[in-house]
Amino acid sequence: MSRRPSRGARRRLGLGGRGRYHHRGDGPPRHPISVVRELLRGLSAVLLVAGTIVLADVAATLLWQEPVTALIAKLRQDDLGNRLDRVPLPTASPVQRRALAEIEGDRAQLAFLARRFKRGLTHGDPAARIRIRKIHVNKVVVFGTDHDDLTKGPGFYPSQPLPGAPGTAAIAGHRTTYGAPFRHIDRLRRGDRIDVEMPYGTFSYRVLRLRSVTPDSVWVLRRRPYDQLILSACDPPFSAARRLIAFARLERATVRRARGAA
Repeated sequence: MSRRPSRGARRRLGLGGRGRYHHRGDGPPRHPISVVRELLRGLSAVLLVAGTIVLADVAATLLWQEPVTALIAKLRQDDLGNRLDRVPLPTASPVQRRALAEIEGDRAQLAFLARRFKRGLTHGDPAARIRIRKIHVNKVVVFGTDHDDLTKGPGFYPSQPLPGAPGTAAIAGHRTTYGAPFRHIDRLRRGDRIDVEMPYGTFSYRVLRLRSVTPDSVWVLRRRPYDQLILSACDPPFSAARRLIAFARLERATVRRARGAA
């Protein structure tokens, strides 16, 4: 009759108590509570990192602008700037230059050029460059004010004439996202200068006043006895409850001549 292996022999063979088998070198079984605690520690670390990132994003948005969309807008602005430099003048061909030469006066020529240029634009196309030294703005302006348009930069209202044509030109822009081009529009004061460079001409405006209005205040787009530009942005920042409007009057306009023009 064979003898039952001793306890030490069973351990050397890898047999646990009551015939259970364990790999040699295995430690004691981990208690389920210990496993849960480790999982909770890992989850806490992940949540802490995520919370820090969120708080950093909020702080950057409050103090500067939303950083992720700012990067997106920066890349799009670089591309738009390159495209704007290659936009042909409305008077690029000899036939177009002759047609322009038959129009007397710079104001009439600018109106002709503005209308012709607008006919060739589609939503999101680069149309101009706006510079506002007072609030450190130097941005490419696109055509259109839809959501996708304004993710690229400030945009011209399609319903309004472009600079050069009689009436009120209008540009909308974000204050907190996508580069926040008009974040500091509230710092503009009477007499501050706004320059708009179109492919066919340059336009200098002087700020007249600022006014906070409701989104349905279409009267701000009315034609005045003089040509004007309005800038529109949400008011206050982080809210679409109202619009802050900067009214500016045209002070000087210059026709941009095509190369080789007489």
